[in-house]
Amino acid sequence: MFLSLLLANDLGELMNEELLPDPVPLFGSLFGDRFLVNPSFRTAFFLTLTVLVLSLLFRFLIFPRFKKVPGAFQAMMEKFCETAEGIVNDNSTRSRLFLGAFAFSSWIYIGLGTLCELLGIRAILVDLNACIALAVTAYAIMLYGGIRYNKLRGLGSVLKDVSLLLSMSFRLFGSMIGGLLMTSLVYHTLALSIGLPVIVGVVFTLFHAVIQSYVYTLLTAMFYGEASEERELDGSQLEKKTKKAKKQKHPVLNPEIRKS
Repeated sequence: MFLSLLLANDLGELMNEELLPDPVPLFGSLFGDRFLVNPSFRTAFFLTLTVLVLSLLFRFLIFPRFKKVPGAFQAMMEKFCETAEGIVNDNSTRSRLFLGAFAFSSWIYIGLGTLCELLGIRAILVDLNACIALAVTAYAIMLYGGIRYNKLRGLGSVLKDVSLLLSMSFRLFGSMIGGLLMTSLVYHTLALSIGLPVIVGVVFTLFHAVIQSYVYTLLTAMFYGEASEERELDGSQLEKKTKKAKKQKHPVLNPEIRKS
């Protein structure tokens, strides 16, 4: 009984530490405790800077050296791009270039932000604020597509799916924090602490990095395509549109042009 209570107390403290970590200095000891932030925010900050620098180096140093007959690295990059484009093309007929770039960027952000856990760095999406930020970004893109292509109809279509903000946020957070807690419990259980934590940690991390990045981009492309697709017109609207098209095609039918 005493051992069970002690174990339960240890597990409670462990879960509390994982869910509510202590703030850390953003720039380490450089500025002392002046900029205290969530560990996940620090990961996101430096990961974003690193990806931006690497993207510039790739664009100006590596991309110009690509050839018509690709090597191994070039073939791998082209495969990633084709996969992102395939998800977009299967779910949307509008803004495919933009959505493809967004999908690829999301894969990099979510994937690397999760895989950094293998290096002992706290993952980005185990913080609820990061998940909410991604959900708001996806919803804003859907809202833009709906308004741009369908005006008020598109706006209404996206607003009726406002529950997506909650579902995308908590699905991401629940999945990521569940994997983190499972791995931590395995690490801190004495009977399982030899060999197994390494396997469990790697498998959970890789699984979440691939699945979450794929599902996030798939949902964004799918709902963007639904919001931006051409709407069917009712009888009166279709008649007005037909008359307008005839007048533009045959100016003689336009009374204003006949008078002039």
